[in-house]
Amino acid sequence: MASDPILPLGVGYGLILGLGFLFALFMIVITWCLKRYNYELQTSEMFTTAGRTLKSGLVASSVVSTWTWAATLLQSSGVAYRYGVSGPFWYASGATVQIVLFATLAIELKRRAPNAHTFLEVVKARYGAVTHSVFIVFCCFTNILVTSMLLTGGAAVVEHLTGVPTAATVFLFPLGVVVYTLFGGIKATFITDYFNALVILIIIFVFAFTVYTTNNILGSPAAVYDILTDIAKERPVDGNAGGSYLTMRSQGGAEFFIINIVGNFGTVFLDNSYYNKAISASPVHALPGYIMGGISWFAVPWLTATTMGLAALALERYDVFPSFPDRMPDADVTAGLVLPNAAVALLGTGGAVATLFLAFMAIMSTYSSQLIAISSICTYDIYKTYINPAATGQQLMRTNYIGMTIFALFMAGFSTALYYIGVSMGYLYLLMGVIISSAVVPATLTLTWSGQSWAAATFAPILGLTCSLIGWLVTTHVTYGEFSVGTTGSNTPMLVGNIVALLSPLVFVPILTYLPPFKPQKYDWQSMLEIRKVDDHDIADSAHVDLELVPGNSRGAATEAAESTPATAAAAAAADEKAKLDKAAKIARYLCIGLTLGFLIMWPMPMYGTEYVFSKGFFTGWVVVGILWLFVSSGMVIFLPIFESRSTIARTTRAMFSDLLGLGRKRAVEVTHGRSMPGEATPPEGEVSEKVAEKN
Repeated sequence: MASDPILPLGVGYGLILGLGFLFALFMIVITWCLKRYNYELQTSEMFTTAGRTLKSGLVASSVVSTWTWAATLLQSSGVAYRYGVSGPFWYASGATVQIVLFATLAIELKRRAPNAHTFLEVVKARYGAVTHSVFIVFCCFTNILVTSMLLTGGAAVVEHLTGVPTAATVFLFPLGVVVYTLFGGIKATFITDYFNALVILIIIFVFAFTVYTTNNILGSPAAVYDILTDIAKERPVDGNAGGSYLTMRSQGGAEFFIINIVGNFGTVFLDNSYYNKAISASPVHALPGYIMGGISWFAVPWLTATTMGLAALALERYDVFPSFPDRMPDADVTAGLVLPNAAVALLGTGGAVATLFLAFMAIMSTYSSQLIAISSICTYDIYKTYINPAATGQQLMRTNYIGMTIFALFMAGFSTALYYIGVSMGYLYLLMGVIISSAVVPATLTLTWSGQSWAAATFAPILGLTCSLIGWLVTTHVTYGEFSVGTTGSNTPMLVGNIVALLSPLVFVPILTYLPPFKPQKYDWQSMLEIRKVDDHDIADSAHVDLELVPGNSRGAATEAAESTPATAAAAAAADEKAKLDKAAKIARYLCIGLTLGFLIMWPMPMYGTEYVFSKGFFTGWVVVGILWLFVSSGMVIFLPIFESRSTIARTTRAMFSDLLGLGRKRAVEVTHGRSMPGEATPPEGEVSEKVAEKN
């Protein structure tokens, strides 16, 4: 039964426009402060890579925020509502291992192509234009699908809670995000990711403590357990052990798990935004950043869905639930409305507002990352590669702006079209693996195996996509006898399509590499090392800034040190960095294998195989572990970035107070050796004056 919006229409429009432009204004101020006090200049390199010097805490925070889609919170709560406690765990584990495994690729990218701007540049350097074009298509498909899920899921929540039409939301919401991303580039994305993660974690804590400690109806894990046990007696869950919501043995949950893990390989390994973040990290911080990010993120969907999905199940039999006395329609569950309804039942208007903030933060950070991802593809892989190889820094910046704006407009129109034909966030979430996962194996082998042939990298993704589409549609026809959004979006056809997409390249790649006339490539990795940074001197000259003084640029402290020391010392420094990366690569492989086995096999499979139904004490412990895990996540993604940047924050704050008190700018900082860190290698005022005098 449909319910009226709990919040006024004006609140929805105010949030969409007001909060977006508030963040835009905030990032404009931050960008100005970085330029004035930290001597940062928005060059094309800085816009896309943030100087390649970010630390592990901020990388982890950004990974958590970027990987927390609207679907992370909404879809995970939906599978908890459908399948019980297994749904949140299968969602979390099935999407954590990709981030953990991607840490290996992040290190390989830093080793193989330290000056790359996008993953696609690496593909071009190894295989040439044809393969490059194939991967451009798959990466763009990934960005389009992810952004569509963000907008359709977020718009459904906004319309449900405030009545703002979906078409208005998908066009108005991106405005503020586009503005602050245009001003701040990927650095703006990292900074807003931090604040988004902070707000998201706080709201999750509020929901968890409300459900499990203070709510009048629930108020404890024991109370939730008793209600779920009674519900299972009234309407047992098909495919669950004993019909219980409190078991890991769930047929529907297991099917979702396979679809989830396959689809999410594509949305990490083919999403250029994750490569952007790996490129932006300093070499020694990429691995810990992604490992901490993956481990921290696990608690977000696990605790959110264990709280809100199960709370919706428990509360819908009470008159506080919006759909009372009816259960939620399946279409509403698919659209992601379980969490909003549970929040309203728990906290009333406050719950609705918290949900709007939660959805807004989840959408904003990922949407900004998608803008950077698509603009870098347009700039470096299309414009600079095929249209203007001699492009200046200013021309590349202009292309970034144009690509970002066109993509935002296209996605607003495309998401509106999806809404009107009845395709929701849940449908797109299941479909994404069918469309993109056939390129995962060839993309991974591009960075990890020297033998993959040109034919395998070029044709395996295309053949895999063809097979996955055939498998998906044939299974739909055989199972249901008709094609519709409902039949094509059901678990069985999607399961077949996703599995075929991910696994078929395991057949095609060996055939196209070893079967005559094909043969292994024996690649030496040299062409990747030859990728060069962009010359941004035109931007620096127009800003009357010496590019040598801009942190993170090609002629920063590291270059000057190399020029002022013997060649043997420079070679020794390069060898030392290579040794560190080689060591990190070995650690990454063992760590990723161990964590993957733990999340996918050692933890859940004993409970799945034994058909264990949780006892009351075990369920209480399950909830407590989730809450404690989120506290640990908060330490890694909220407090660690502050600790790592404490000297920069203190120095910049002192400089700002000096300005406010009329004492003039003080930009003297400690001198760092080797690669400069943005905000940590700001040249002293005297050095700035000397350099400017030399230029004049």
